[in-house]
Amino acid sequence: MPDEPKRGKALREGYSTGSCAAAAAKAAATALLGGTAQTEATLDLPIGRRVTFAVNACEIREGMARCSVIKDAGDDPDCTHGAEIFAEVRLRTEPGVGIDGGEGVARVTKGGLGLEIGEPAITRVPRRMITESVTAALEAGGHAGGAYVVIFVPRGLEMAKQTLNHRLGLIGGISILGTSGIVKPYSTAAYKVSIVNSIDVAVAEGLTEVVITTGGKSEEYAQRIWPLPEPAFVQMGDWVGFTLAYCRKKKVAKVDIAGMIGKLSKIADGEFYTHARQSAVNLEGLAAIAHSLGAASEVVEKIRHGNTAREAQEIVLAHGVGGFFDRITAKVSQNCRAYVEGAFAVETVLTDADGVVLGRAQAA
Repeated sequence: MPDEPKRGKALREGYSTGSCAAAAAKAAATALLGGTAQTEATLDLPIGRRVTFAVNACEIREGMARCSVIKDAGDDPDCTHGAEIFAEVRLRTEPGVGIDGGEGVARVTKGGLGLEIGEPAITRVPRRMITESVTAALEAGGHAGGAYVVIFVPRGLEMAKQTLNHRLGLIGGISILGTSGIVKPYSTAAYKVSIVNSIDVAVAEGLTEVVITTGGKSEEYAQRIWPLPEPAFVQMGDWVGFTLAYCRKKKVAKVDIAGMIGKLSKIADGEFYTHARQSAVNLEGLAAIAHSLGAASEVVEKIRHGNTAREAQEIVLAHGVGGFFDRITAKVSQNCRAYVEGAFAVETVLTDADGVVLGRAQAA
């Protein structure tokens, strides 16, 4: 069983590619409307934090402005740390903000990613951040129409070689990502310390039940499901086994697990460290579950030859394979209880990207 990590100085948080793109876009829109080069841009991040970003470059031309922000990933060993993320903005008479990707931003070529094929790999929250920041700049500048924004990353294609984007059908560069706007350091020691500290606080406050989640969004959804005090919620990230072991060490009586299909399908498959570099989604296993539940052979084959766990989810929902998500959550609960030799009860909930509960395995 893993040893308890030593507590140390917390590592510095950084900012997501989505935050940097939104800041660059706001600076470019402001520069274009005001005719003055910008040196900074201030954003309200999705987590409620207000942050001012330094603008690295700002160029104004006839009908267009282009600004960049250097991504600071903090102490996270992210391949995009130091990337120069550009936004080019042009005004248009029609309302709204159009968003596209240019050089170094991947294009979607396969399904199952929550983005349309052919679209730039700019996910939902960054799109919203870009739209809101540019809209605020347009309103401040008195422009009644909208704008067209292109995000590009000159070294994005090179950086993408250090990711698994190509395996997911994301071709031509990096993805513009982020759900909270910040990047928590991925350092093994630092992340484990944060897990330990969170569980310690929960236990110190007399809690015997904790909710472990795979990330910020999953935690947000879990808080709607389990009416527990805030200290009960612990973000374990990819460190499933370590978190379970520490819950056992602290004699927690019940552990609730919340996540989406990508991470939970890995745990259902017996993986207790779920980072993409170390474990892959077992589509064959998901196809086997569908087969065991009586799914048509063509549905089973679609899952088997799919691209991602999310695509498998979409196939299952489209074809009404009953009990599929409950089977996954049951396997997660079973595997986690076995991992700690039945030391505590386990309940698992699987949600979609919008927080809708798809499957649930009640604690035994």
